[in-house]
Amino acid sequence: MTWSLVFEHLFIVLASAILSIVIGLPLGILAYVFPKARPVILKIVDLLQTIPSLALLGIIMVFMGAGKPTVILGITLYSLLPIVRNTCLGLQEVDPGVKEAARGMGMSKPCRVLKIEFPLAFPTVFTGIRIAVVNAIGTAVFAAFVGGGGLGSVINRGIRVQDVGLVLSGTAALMIIAVILDLLMGFFESQMRKTRRRSSKKMWIPVVIVLAAFCLLLPYGMDSDSSDTELVLYDGDYSETQIMHHMIKLLVEDKTDLTVTIKDQMSQVNNFKSLIGDNHSCDMMISYDGTLLTTFLGLDPEDVPEGQSLYDYANEVAGKRYGLRLLDQLGFDNTYSIAVTQKVADQYGLETVSDLIPVADQLVFGAEHEFFTQEGSMKYGPFVEFYGLNFKDSVSVDVSLKYTAIENGSFDVTEVYATDGLNRKANLKVLEDDKSFFPEYNGAFLVREDTFEKFAETAPNLEEVLNLLAGKISSDDMVNMTYAVDVENRSVDEVAEEFLISIGLLEGSAD
Repeated sequence: MTWSLVFEHLFIVLASAILSIVIGLPLGILAYVFPKARPVILKIVDLLQTIPSLALLGIIMVFMGAGKPTVILGITLYSLLPIVRNTCLGLQEVDPGVKEAARGMGMSKPCRVLKIEFPLAFPTVFTGIRIAVVNAIGTAVFAAFVGGGGLGSVINRGIRVQDVGLVLSGTAALMIIAVILDLLMGFFESQMRKTRRRSSKKMWIPVVIVLAAFCLLLPYGMDSDSSDTELVLYDGDYSETQIMHHMIKLLVEDKTDLTVTIKDQMSQVNNFKSLIGDNHSCDMMISYDGTLLTTFLGLDPEDVPEGQSLYDYANEVAGKRYGLRLLDQLGFDNTYSIAVTQKVADQYGLETVSDLIPVADQLVFGAEHEFFTQEGSMKYGPFVEFYGLNFKDSVSVDVSLKYTAIENGSFDVTEVYATDGLNRKANLKVLEDDKSFFPEYNGAFLVREDTFEKFAETAPNLEEVLNLLAGKISSDDMVNMTYAVDVENRSVDEVAEEFLISIGLLEGSAD
């Protein structure tokens, strides 16, 4: 965990707080001034609060793409409820005598609300803002799923690799931020309640402080505009993706004049969405021919024409649809695999997936949510139908909790990636896919065709440099590298650099 992640998280919280205040206060005032519109306004903000945060971010991402703006807008919508309700409630609770006196002085309704009633209601309004800000600190953890950065990436990684220290450090940082902000806002709130008459002046103090803090944190929330000398990627939510993207950075910066920028973490699906279209926010990513075919293109291995490889067909379709191209295969095959605990394997004598058929009704299958979706054909439903498996139950868990869950006995059978070093740590038995349900998932760089045109002058050898890794990384190599990162807690940069040196693509010593 670094200070930049803490400041990035704070920026997201403050940006969404400012935006929710700018939107929420007028809505609260409108709900107060127009009683007929009040139920509609309050119902809308109530409904926004009921949408699961990840679903809300996913919907926004469809229209705005990945990154911090998506996260900030999502948290803003999530934060409206306490601000709108407390604004309306605070104005309703202003002494009727004060309202009548202002009316008697000939003040117009807008003038009464803004100059008399709102300052008196501000302590209650500020309570709503305080609740919204504290809630936003926790909600901002989901920024890591859509390339928004922040402390969510630290916590997600800690859970996945079962590093309690990493989880606690990320959680402690969130708690400290929440406590400090809550204490500061609580202090201002108590001061305003004690001195209501002067609250119209004092209410500007926290506003000025928030705006000043936002300006100071602005560098941590701004993405620099890419140039004709900058290759842009997103970091992955798996060690394998991170290792490969950091290899690209090391290799490209060593052998060309380009600078490689690796933005915040993002899942494979979201990364692909950020790679396509005219408003794309990155230039390339590590992917797999099987993932490209089944998940991104929505096709089946059966769609591959006879005599043509899955890799070639996926490349052909991706080029026609999106202007994308897989570079040469890197050498490792990170296919889906079915694994069981060693205890279950020994108990039932399991060696192949077909061995599960007679005992499936005694076993519980568990995997991450994505494996149970309909996005792509290589998922749970088609898999059990293909093999004729009827498990006792199926359990969906967050991908970060999968290995912890199977080690704790929450389920007996799971889906894993063949090159994941955590398989070794968890002592899982990978069963042979004896009926060849899962296609190959050969690793390869997925690049926009216009990337090479973009850098034709500054890095005419870019494709050649990227293909230097073709066929150089075996599946065993990748298992060893992910194990080093996830289990031995070595840095991604260190592991990537050490491998490049070991195969002679970087100068230096592997020691």
